[in-house]
Amino acid sequence: MTATAILIGPDDDDLGDALESVGTSVTRVPGTGSKEQLQDANAPTADLLVVTDVTLATSIPIARELNDDLRVVVYSEDSIPEFARATAELIVDPALLAPETVAETLTDEL
Repeated sequence: MTATAILIGPDDDDLGDALESVGTSVTRVPGTGSKEQLQDANAPTADLLVVTDVTLATSIPIARELNDDLRVVVYSEDSIPEFARATAELIVDPALLAPETVAETLTDEL
């Protein structure tokens, strides 16, 4: 079974491409990650939510509401707000880990 991921925010580091290269199906969500956008991206059945812009962290509790089992990863050098920090399972600074390493680690754990 193919793992599915939703990517919210810019993908300047090509994490979406790295996830796809290891067999993960990636849906990129433009905009703010509203409930409607997350539903359209199949959040209720997705395996992974990747947020690359901490200003879009409000999408995390919305996604959790749609899918309690969703694995949440923040891939950003910026500080994540406290309310989102509690629900993110992994917070990664792109300066510390390359997107390929993150993609391999995430898919190994799904």
